[in-house]
Amino acid sequence: MSSLDNSTKLYIEIVKQLRNIIQEEGYQTGDKLPSEREMSERLNVGRSSVREAFRALELLGLIETRRGEGTFIKDFRGHNLVQLLSTFILQDKQAKTDIKETKYLVEWDCIWLAMRKATPKELEAFRNWVTSEVFQENEFFYRIVLIADNHLFKRLWTILTDYYNSLDFGSAIVDQKTYLTLIDAMIEKDEQTAKIQYCLIRNLSSI
Repeated sequence: MSSLDNSTKLYIEIVKQLRNIIQEEGYQTGDKLPSEREMSERLNVGRSSVREAFRALELLGLIETRRGEGTFIKDFRGHNLVQLLSTFILQDKQAKTDIKETKYLVEWDCIWLAMRKATPKELEAFRNWVTSEVFQENEFFYRIVLIADNHLFKRLWTILTDYYNSLDFGSAIVDQKTYLTLIDAMIEKDEQTAKIQYCLIRNLSSI
């Protein structure tokens, strides 16, 4: 195996370990990360390797280095990687269609899960929110994703929504009554009506 292969594997492994540390120790946006020296000692690798891993994460917009202060977690939502991929990779028609279809399927699956997992009290609270708040389309579906209580779907929906928004599909104007009818169908566990109302919101013929 070449030295290049070895260095590449080490670099990838350091990035993975940094990600695990961030997740397992509950680092939040704005939190300061341990220094290169501390990370080097903790991971038992050279400081230069840690520095390269930090640079890669910084280029992706996941962390930022402030001169004289240290390295900090950035808000990853809408980070530069999304814009980069949408500009250079997701411009063909098929890719755009795939993003839209996958996002809509995840949303419908979350509606389906919420109908089966959420308590009447949770859905009533959701209904009350819709009647009392001015909200955006994404806010509505984010709440459904939360009610569905599936961590993987939440991560998928968040990433897909970032790409979806960057591709500027636009959003339809939806009557509040349509949202409320969807929630009522969820409360009644009426899958067919829920599907019809979701298709109306998303301007789909079927799903």
